[in-house]
Amino acid sequence: MRTIFLLTAEMTPSQLQIYDCSTSLEREAATSQASTAEQWYDEEDYDVVVVGAGHAGCEAALASARLGCRTLLLTLNLDRIAWQPCNPAVGGPAKSQLVHEVDAMGGEIGKMADRCYLQKRVLNASKGPAVHALRAQTDKIEYAKEMRRILEETPNLYLQEGMAVGLDLGPNDEVQGVKTFFGLSFRCRAAVVTTGTFMNGRIWVGRQSMPAGRAGEAASEGLTEALLALGFETDRLKTGTPARVDKRTIDFTHLQPQPGDEEVKWFSFDEEVHVERPQLACHLTHTTAATHAMIEANLHETPKYGGWMESKGPRYCPSIEDKVVRFKDKPSHQVFLEPEGRTTPEMYVQGFSTGLPERLQLALLHTLPGLERCKMLRPAYAVEYDYFPAHQCQPTLETKSIQGLFFSGQLNGTTGYEEAAAQGLLAGVNAARRAQELATVVVPRDSSYLGTLVDDLVTKDLREPYRMLTSRSEYRLLLRSDNADQRLTPLARGWGLIGDTRWDSFQRKQGQVAAEQIRLANTRVQPDCALALEANQISQQQMSTASSLADILRRPHIHYSLLEQHGQGAEEVLSTAAKDAVEIDIKYAGFIKRQTKQLQQTAAKYGKKLSTDMDYMAIKTLSMEAREKLTKVQPMDIGQASRTGGVNPADITALLIHLEIQRRQQSNSTPQSDKMLQECH
Repeated sequence: MRTIFLLTAEMTPSQLQIYDCSTSLEREAATSQASTAEQWYDEEDYDVVVVGAGHAGCEAALASARLGCRTLLLTLNLDRIAWQPCNPAVGGPAKSQLVHEVDAMGGEIGKMADRCYLQKRVLNASKGPAVHALRAQTDKIEYAKEMRRILEETPNLYLQEGMAVGLDLGPNDEVQGVKTFFGLSFRCRAAVVTTGTFMNGRIWVGRQSMPAGRAGEAASEGLTEALLALGFETDRLKTGTPARVDKRTIDFTHLQPQPGDEEVKWFSFDEEVHVERPQLACHLTHTTAATHAMIEANLHETPKYGGWMESKGPRYCPSIEDKVVRFKDKPSHQVFLEPEGRTTPEMYVQGFSTGLPERLQLALLHTLPGLERCKMLRPAYAVEYDYFPAHQCQPTLETKSIQGLFFSGQLNGTTGYEEAAAQGLLAGVNAARRAQELATVVVPRDSSYLGTLVDDLVTKDLREPYRMLTSRSEYRLLLRSDNADQRLTPLARGWGLIGDTRWDSFQRKQGQVAAEQIRLANTRVQPDCALALEANQISQQQMSTASSLADILRRPHIHYSLLEQHGQGAEEVLSTAAKDAVEIDIKYAGFIKRQTKQLQQTAAKYGKKLSTDMDYMAIKTLSMEAREKLTKVQPMDIGQASRTGGVNPADITALLIHLEIQRRQQSNSTPQSDKMLQECH
């Protein structure tokens, strides 16, 4: 028997000498097979491979493909792309700011929420604009279908089912490919891992458990072990989702309806998706004494209180048993009934996630007013999964140890579709830039909620699911939803994510806002005009002299719509977003100016760069804890170092002195440097 080697471009001359076929027919056949194999491998050669098609994976794949990279999106199930396994809703406090920011940078989640909403409401509308939060209940079936359509119609983007189980690395520990369970290897120059809750996922209902990434879907196995072998650190987290009940079995008679807002607001700055649709109401019910009694009598049946699951869950989304245990003085807790789609009777029971066994869950639901006869369609469950603490990533979301490997989404320890989508976009941009041999980019903390999110992840050693909150940002008055495009669209335009049409629209809006602010500042009205008199009544402030329209708008409870009612609106038709921007900039000009000044002062103090290979263990003036934490995080600048857990102000002072000594030594000012060093000790 004769061995035949296929001719390939990778064969060495010595291998070619071994190749020996006695007939021209064999030689021709072998050459043909080699050519076919070579073509096949060419077809499987990608610039970027994205593992996982959740909200992080979709944004990463779209960003990469839109930047011109041949991109593969690898998913366990093509029918569950962009699935919303928990609450089918987008937005809310701080999360809505992330959605606006992703949209401002050319991402998709905002457009998807605008296309597929069932209901929209602005939360915190009575408070200042920094905490206004748009929330949309979405149709989860339509959402997934629409996102798949967008992905399939995007040039350079290819979808395929498969389970990633490992990586191919080059001689310098750079990504060269992604391996799948069934033996394929997709060559690539960069890879983004966005596996959500699937890596060694296990779902729990009471004492019963099974391997699964979420109900009805298999877990991803093998990739955790492969990454551990490469030296990565991993841990376990958990999350959960409540039961779904049949809308047709709910008695809505005595439930409080929660309708959507009459004036519909939008996540996307792209007006092409601003198409209003009929809204569905949510409803409010509450727990009862019977609910609490049943929970207290059966706490031992839950994974957490029974002691057989120790993974930490999200602090800001507690189970109903956690609420009952932690807030014993509260006789009742709110529960929202929210539709999951226009074509399904499933209702999401928000605020009622539980770890109780399925046999008790229906009885527990029956203790809620309106649900006394409800039918449960899906039980509540908890899911625990592997994650990789994000201090192992740079602020670009590229891992520190493997070039071209990016982590994103719940894999980094976050919770929520919005946090995942924002990370996904940044990881996708940087994966594309790595594949194209361009410098990767960092979104600064002070520029956006995305920057704050990533900085927190890579700087702090987080051991519980991270949720974005407005309180996490020091500059939230500057990082509002209304100005997300002003802050970030020029940045994304530079990356190549914003096309000419979107850019022209952005410039037109900014021009309109600037022109209208000038007009309002220069247009004056008399104190006895109808506008001034009504403004006096609304604001409870009297106007005794002629004032500008800007001064009137600056008063409490006065809005741009009042100017329009009295014929003092702009001659040019302005969008609602443009009007909001004008009003907010004028009303809060003093506060914005003050915070901008604070930001500039902080940047001057904390913007000093740090070398990524600095030997912190050699800086004896730092505390041992600071040396260990800084070595682990490898901060990019003094600001990031100051936010690292375990690093105190005295450590920052010592670090600044060390940097000054180094600077002077490099300038040959050794006598003075030696004196400073002695003073440090």
